[in-house]
Amino acid sequence: MTSKTVLVTGATGLLGRQVVKAFASHGWTVKGTGFSRADGSSILKVDLSNPAEIEKVLDDVKPQVVVHCAANRFPDKVDADPEGTRRLNVDATRAIARRCARRAAVLVYISTDYVFPGRPGDAPYEADARPAPTNLYGVTKLDGETAVREEFEGAGEGGEGGEAEARSGVGVVLRVPVLYGEADRNAESAVNCLMDVVERAAQGERGRVRMDHWALRYPTNTEDVARVCYDVASRYLAEKDKSSLPRVLQFSSEDKYTKYEICQLFGEIKGLPIDRIEPNTEGNDPTAAVQRPYDCHLSTRALRDLGIEVATQDFVGWWRRECRAFRH
Repeated sequence: MTSKTVLVTGATGLLGRQVVKAFASHGWTVKGTGFSRADGSSILKVDLSNPAEIEKVLDDVKPQVVVHCAANRFPDKVDADPEGTRRLNVDATRAIARRCARRAAVLVYISTDYVFPGRPGDAPYEADARPAPTNLYGVTKLDGETAVREEFEGAGEGGEGGEAEARSGVGVVLRVPVLYGEADRNAESAVNCLMDVVERAAQGERGRVRMDHWALRYPTNTEDVARVCYDVASRYLAEKDKSSLPRVLQFSSEDKYTKYEICQLFGEIKGLPIDRIEPNTEGNDPTAAVQRPYDCHLSTRALRDLGIEVATQDFVGWWRRECRAFRH
C-alpha cells in the first residue's frame, strides 16, 4: 500500500496536536510545522509569513494532504495585532493554498463559526449561508476562506495546476466553533481557561468576576475535530471527480452553554463555590473593541450528506473524566 503523507500547520497547537495523532493512528506519514516549539524532525520550523519557507517545506515533505490549523484565533489578540493577524490568517493561507493547488494536494483549511453575525433567531447556519462577521477575527478567517477558493479556482481554470481542478487538487473549508480538549496549558483554549477562572475565584484571588451569560457557545472537542479532518481528507483524496464535492463544510457539537454556565459546571465538577463569579446578561457593550455574536451554531448537514460521522463527545462526561484522571 502506498504511504500517504499529511502536513499539519500549527502542529504544536491545541487542535494541531490532535490532528497529528488522528492521521498517525491511521498509518499516515505525518509532518507538522511549528516555530518556537519545532523539533526539526516531526515538527519542522517554518515561518508561515515567508512564502519561500512554505515552498520549501512542501517540496521537502511532498504531502498529498495539508491541514492548515495555524492561525491567530483569539479575538482580543487579533485586535491587538491586526497586521500580524492578517499575515498569518490571510496572507499565509493564500500562499499555502496557491502552492497546494499547483501540487494537486488536498487542503483542509480550518475556519470559524465567527464568520457569521450570530443574530438572535438566525442559527443554525447552513454551510451556504451568507457570512457577515462582526469582529476582525471573523473577517480575517473569512478572507482566508476566500483566498482558498480563489487559488484553487484559478488553478483549475488553467493556472499552473493543470487543465482541470481534479488535477490541481481541492481546497475545502472546515468551520468549527470554540474548541476544548487536552491542553498543555488551560490558556490554550477559551473553554479550558474557564477552569482557571473558577479555581482562582474560589481562592479569592481575583475578587468578583463578571462572566458572560448571554452569548451561546457550542464547545467542541479537538479529538472530534481531528477525526473529522482525517475523514474529510481521506474522502476528498480518494474522490477522482472532485467537482461535485462541497467546498465548505461545518462541524460542531450540539452541547450549548454560556460561559457562565460552563463556570457553573466546572464548579460543580471540582466541588468549588462560584459565588464570586457573577452572570452578565447584558450582551455586547456597544463601545467594546471586539463584538461577539449571540449564536453562531453551525449546521453539520453538509458533512452528514457526505456520510461523515458528526457525533461528538459529551461535554460534561469528558470534563468529569478529565478531572478524575487529574486527581489520580
